[in-house]
Amino acid sequence: MANPLIKITNIKRDFVLGNEIVYVLKGIDLEINKGEYVALMGPSGSGKSTLMNLLGCLDTPTSGHYVLNGKDVSKMKDDELAEIRNKEIGFVFQTFNLLPRTTALDNVALPMIYAGYSKSERSARAIEVLKQVNLADRMDHQPNQLSGGQRQRVAIARALVNKPSIILADEPTGNLDSKTSVEIMKLFSDIHAQGNTVILVTHEEDIAAYAHRVIRLRDGIIESDTTK
Repeated sequence: MANPLIKITNIKRDFVLGNEIVYVLKGIDLEINKGEYVALMGPSGSGKSTLMNLLGCLDTPTSGHYVLNGKDVSKMKDDELAEIRNKEIGFVFQTFNLLPRTTALDNVALPMIYAGYSKSERSARAIEVLKQVNLADRMDHQPNQLSGGQRQRVAIARALVNKPSIILADEPTGNLDSKTSVEIMKLFSDIHAQGNTVILVTHEEDIAAYAHRVIRLRDGIIESDTTK
């Protein structure tokens, strides 16, 4: 059996607020294999956003181990984590997080600048992924010239551009109407079908239904973990 892409062992995350300690994650064990499509669910305060920040190397645990693609990232320094984020993880956020005065093409190419690719390599790859998300005819448009659904497609293309190990999507349909949400979720299904590992954070059952495995958190622990 190949090693899991993600292996989390007894991860805890505490936050100090004034004089008290808030125990948000209380000892999480989790394995996710390459090519899985996982939804993380849980009510507000369950710890799902904290877990997502740890999975995305945006934060480090108070204790425990996180091995991502064979590397123990739980003890890494900020600059090492930044490099891991850029190479291994493609982020898709509810609010798109696009640069407003920059074309779709340049928004998508941005992570490749940090990864050290040449301008011609960046353009070629950015065009490739914009075609993949059906936006070839909108490459030169700025975000304010695009619909919400098109902006989220640009964000998904940007997440794919460095060929990351994981696509991490945080409430990716939160700002979209239901018809556009269905289109975006179909796109995630296509991306998963091409071999990408997708981790989706959502509080909506109909969105989680697209995933093949649903992990539910409650009060800082995994309450259930079901695979279809």
